[in-house]
Amino acid sequence: MPRDASGLLIPGRVGGPRRVPDRIRRPEYVGRPGPREYDGDDRYDAEQIGRIRAAGRIAAQAVEEVAKAIRPGVTTDELDAIGHDYLVAHDAYPSALGYRGFPRSICTSVNEVICHGIPDDTELRGGDIVKVDITAYKDGMHGDLCAAFPVGDVAPEAADLLDRTREALARGIRSVAPGREINVIGRTIESYARRFGYGVVRDYTGHGVGEAFHSGLVIPHYDAAPDHATLIEPGMVFTIEPMLTLGTPERPGTIDWDEWADGWTVVTRDKSLTVQFEHTIVVTERGSEILTLP
Repeated sequence: MPRDASGLLIPGRVGGPRRVPDRIRRPEYVGRPGPREYDGDDRYDAEQIGRIRAAGRIAAQAVEEVAKAIRPGVTTDELDAIGHDYLVAHDAYPSALGYRGFPRSICTSVNEVICHGIPDDTELRGGDIVKVDITAYKDGMHGDLCAAFPVGDVAPEAADLLDRTREALARGIRSVAPGREINVIGRTIESYARRFGYGVVRDYTGHGVGEAFHSGLVIPHYDAAPDHATLIEPGMVFTIEPMLTLGTPERPGTIDWDEWADGWTVVTRDKSLTVQFEHTIVVTERGSEILTLP
């Protein structure tokens, strides 16, 4: 049970490699140090959007399968096995597996872990919050989402943070419309989060997704104006994934964080609880549509 005496997370033991059947198409970065630089467009046509939606549906269904197993005593590696098996059973590649060397198929980020938690032999405890981030790659497209779940009964402030982060994502999605600047999304999310004194993680953002796992398009979750003024256009596909924390930032909208020696796991420096929700969306003529629904 890799936690210290105060219950904070410490690195655990990561299991052996997960196997993916040869029949399943791999993203181009598998077996390489990193992905090729993406030189394509963040706008997609109807046929391409259909393939992103299909990948996103499999990812969302995998999150649902993982959620069924969340309870005290389950390890995050057991959750990874469930997510991995669901994806490959549906002929999808787990996008995280082998991405810049990531060793598992999903991300499981518990409590003070902001994002990119590596599944290991950590056992969940009652009162924990676990974020489950799954991306599926199928027919040349990625679909990416994250949801956070309580483990048993959680403290009232944790339950509120769950509900309000989910609502922050919903508000960010509703702010999307053609002709607006990308920075309106973060302005909407941050203004809502500040009502409750929550911190907003700035350094980890949403991103363009589709043919590339991360296209280079950045979607901040804070008020970044006048920067990130790219105009939103119909057909654009990207993720929105606010990460809110109970910690009080030293500067408005800023959260200090540390990265573990594994090069992936990111934790709040003050060890405060953090929650993330994420969807992949496509911009429509009048607003947006979520592509990562089960």
